Amino acid sequence: MGRLEGKVAIITGSANGIGLEAVRVFASEGAKVVLADFDHEVGEKREQELAAEGIECKFIPVNVSDADSVNSMTERAKSEFGKIDILVNNAGITRDAMLSKMSVEQFQEVIEVNLTGVFNCTKAVLPAMIEQGKGKIISTSSVSGAYGNVGQTNYAAAKAGIIGMTKTWAKELGRKGINVNAVVPGFTETSMVEAVPDKVIEQMKAQIPQQRLGRPRDIANAYLFLASDESDYVNGHALHVDGGIMM
Repeated sequence: MGRLEGKVAIITGSANGIGLEAVRVFASEGAKVVLADFDHEVGEKREQELAAEGIECKFIPVNVSDADSVNSMTERAKSEFGKIDILVNNAGITRDAMLSKMSVEQFQEVIEVNLTGVFNCTKAVLPAMIEQGKGKIISTSSVSGAYGNVGQTNYAAAKAGIIGMTKTWAKELGRKGINVNAVVPGFTETSMVEAVPDKVIEQMKAQIPQQRLGRPRDIANAYLFLASDESDYVNGHALHVDGGIMM
């Protein structure tokens, strides 16, 4: 019996990278998974590819920065599966630039997806979780939000905000049986770092005690722990999965 047997999980931004790996991990542990992503074409393709691997999931398109879109996705998920046990706020984007060159549009776009999106999705699943008296909410922060990063004013602000919201919601919702936690990935092998020059990658690795970048499975496994019954007394925690870079 899987660790998430009979659970229903929504994972945002799950057509690629860490989110896609989380879909695989959650499904392998018995969860019914909603693959929620902005990219309709890629989302449908992933649903078909996963089905060919023997992994069942339901793709539902969503724009996390749009509350109406989020509410529609959430209602479809509940209609399809009857309940919502787990939300993983994984969706995120980058629009990097030095402060002197960062446009208002670049700043706002990242805040709307990475921070407002977490607010929208969490608020949307609350009625279902409160009704059943139990739920797990997991949001993805970043080491950039913990110690800042050059060229990432918008991203660092959003990821720091996620930690603040996580701790606030843990205090508000703990009495309702809902656990709220964050995962704080370090530098991870995703499309976001593919464009980074090899020399910079090597410099990143040199800062990490384990001397390697994180892998999507490393982060997905952290999501799994926080989504499972094993974490029932973990609340308001920001779990660093960063190879020790933040020690």
